[in-house]
This record gives sequence, C-alpha cells and structure tokens, in this order.
Amino acid sequence: MKNSPIISKIKKWSAIGFTVAIAAGVYSPMASAHGEKSQPAFMRMRTITWYDLKWSTDKVKVNDEMTVTGKFHVFSGWPETVRKPEVAFLNIGIPGPVFVRTSSHIGDGQNMMFTPRSVSLELGRDYDFKVTLKARRPGRWHVHTMMNVEAGGPVIGPGKWVEIEGNMADFRNPVTTLTGQTVDLETWGLGGVVRWHLFWYIVGIAWIWWWYRRPALLPRFSRVSAGNEEGLITDTDKKAAIAFGAATLLIVLFGYTSANGEFPITVPLQAGVIGYPPVLAQDKKIDVYLERSEYRVPGRQMAATLRVTNNGDAPVQLGEFQVGPIRFMNPSVAKDESGYPESILAEQGLVLEDNSPIAPGETKTLKVTATDAAWENERMTDLIYDPDSRFGGLLHFKDQGGKTYPVEVGGPIIPVFG
Repeated sequence: MKNSPIISKIKKWSAIGFTVAIAAGVYSPMASAHGEKSQPAFMRMRTITWYDLKWSTDKVKVNDEMTVTGKFHVFSGWPETVRKPEVAFLNIGIPGPVFVRTSSHIGDGQNMMFTPRSVSLELGRDYDFKVTLKARRPGRWHVHTMMNVEAGGPVIGPGKWVEIEGNMADFRNPVTTLTGQTVDLETWGLGGVVRWHLFWYIVGIAWIWWWYRRPALLPRFSRVSAGNEEGLITDTDKKAAIAFGAATLLIVLFGYTSANGEFPITVPLQAGVIGYPPVLAQDKKIDVYLERSEYRVPGRQMAATLRVTNNGDAPVQLGEFQVGPIRFMNPSVAKDESGYPESILAEQGLVLEDNSPIAPGETKTLKVTATDAAWENERMTDLIYDPDSRFGGLLHFKDQGGKTYPVEVGGPIIPVFG
C-alpha cells in the first residue's frame, strides 16, 4: 500500500516534533530569576508592598543560614480581580531548591507567629516578617520575598542576588522526628524512591514492548482508516492486559502493606489556615489625601499633588515614596543603608517643590515628582494601559528623631504623552 497524503503528513510532523524535542533537550538554560517584571503593574502596586527589607548577607556557603527580614503592607484598595488574602502563604521566591526554608514568622516584631502554613491577612494593615534559609546549591541566585495568595497567585517582592559557595554534596539537612529518630531529609528514603521508579519504568517498557513487537502506529492507523480493524487486538493481547492489570494491583497492595508495617506511626501533612498573625500597631499621626496624579510617559516621571496633615507632636518630612518594588528617595531626608538592589533604588528620584518640614497640626500641599528609568525597566508603566488606571504605594515620612511613618496612598493616575 503506497503512502497516502495523510500518512506523509504524519511522518513529516513527527520528524519536525522529534527534531524540536531534541533541540530543546540539548539547549535548556537554567533559570536564575523569576520574571517578576511580567506580573501586572496593578498587582505589584496594590496588593502587597514590601519595605524595610534586609538580606542578612549576599554570600554564604553550603549549609550556612541567611535570613530575609522586613515588613509588608497589605493594600486597603486590594484589586477586585484578585482574591483577598484570606489564605496566604509567606514564601521565598528562588529558582528551585537552591535554599531550604527552615522557618518563617509573621507578626508585630514582639509577637512573631511561627507560620509553616497559610495565614489570613487583614487589608490595610502592616506586618513584620522573618524567613530563615539554609544554603543548598552553589551558584548565584535571585532571592525574592513572595506571598502566595489562594486563587490570586504569587505576589513577588524585590529580589537580591545571593551567591552560594561550596559543594552541594556536602549539604546536610538533619531533623529529629517525633519518635526521636534523626534523619537527613536530603537523602532519607531516596533509595526506595529510586528503586520503585526503576521498577515501574521496567513495567512500563514491558507494556510498550508488548504492543510494539508487531507493526504498530502507521500500519495500524492504515487498517483503522480503511475500516479493517478486525483482529488488531487478539485474545492473547487481552490475556496479557488482564495479567498486567492484576499484577499492578497486587504490587500496589504489597507496597502499601509493607510501608505500613515499616512505618506504623505517621502524621498527616498539616494543612489549613493557622489564623490571623499579630499586626503592627497603626499610627494615625499623618493623614494624606491624593488630589491629583499623572504619569508623563516621555520623561518616565510621576507627578502627584498631596494634601498632608501632621497630627503628631513633631515635625515630619517626606523621605521616600515606594511604588511596588521601586523606592524613590528624597536624598536630603532619607538614605538607604540596607543594600537594597540598585536597579530598583532611585536614590535621587524624589523631588518636592517645598521640602520644608510639616509642623505639628499643619496641613500642607505637597507637589512631588518621582523620576527614574525603573518605571520602564520594571514595566510599572503598564498601569496606564489598564482598564482601571490606578496606582498604589507607600509614603514614608520621617521625624527629627529618625522614626518612620509609612502611609498608604493610591488613586487614579492620568497618562500624559506630550
């Protein structure tokens, strides 16, 4: 039987698919960052804003620990298109298991709740957090803060490059179980996993061989297309299928009973929501009302008019404006000393028409501009193309004693193209 046009096309596309698969296997570069810039601007601005971040180090050795600490603000104007953080999980964004997360805490600094599972977060509130990581795989990796929100996806915060030195073969991750046994989670049970995988690979290959020992695929396809499928599956094939199925059930039953016999004491994986962690006390000493905001596209500049009232007992000045991960600093008031990533730190980016302090009881109109290429580099300007063109951020005011007062600000933003 000569090749029909359909069979020729199948052969052609099979060859193309095989070539693409081989090429993809040969060239598969390792991911080192997380594509956080691909997240919508409104999600990075108006969900969770991370601030006062500190990475304890930017260079560790295998088995050494590092911590990521700071605060995060849950925006009160949470987007309607993202489910509210009633089930949220504090995590760290890294390219695979290059670190092991040994602990995480959320709270108010004095009362930190251990959070190995999901928690519920309140809108408009601030939290302290601390995550401890243990270095596992050598390399240079981007380490992000991250909050996973149920049905909302991961909210990725700022990331910093951290270098791990040493040999992965030296990594150890010992834990003591509830029965007093100490095991290394890096290798414990690995032999059994490998053996069972190899066994089922052999079973799978035997099953495939049974059907491929005779002409398959194209000859069978030709017979089915011609309506001559009678006899393709023989009585012997049916008996073999029954034997494979019965053997599989027996082997699974054997594995189940032997595992129960070897490990009679087990604890289910813990799930569910722990509850509400303690929140940072709210300080209502400063009220901010947004009168107008616009983004000038050619200049990569946001301009806002703010009416600020100081209800405290000490003069304050605006030291920083944070939009998503980008920090625009007022150099005459505030300076970053935490080693924040330079690509998202605009040290000279915030300019005020009137930079004088706001006295206690005074209400002042501030005209501020935030200018930096990070608007474009971080793709935060995409907000002007959203159906709901709104921004969100934090204003950090400082008093003479150095105390910082973060205040949420947000509202419509008007694009200016000229």
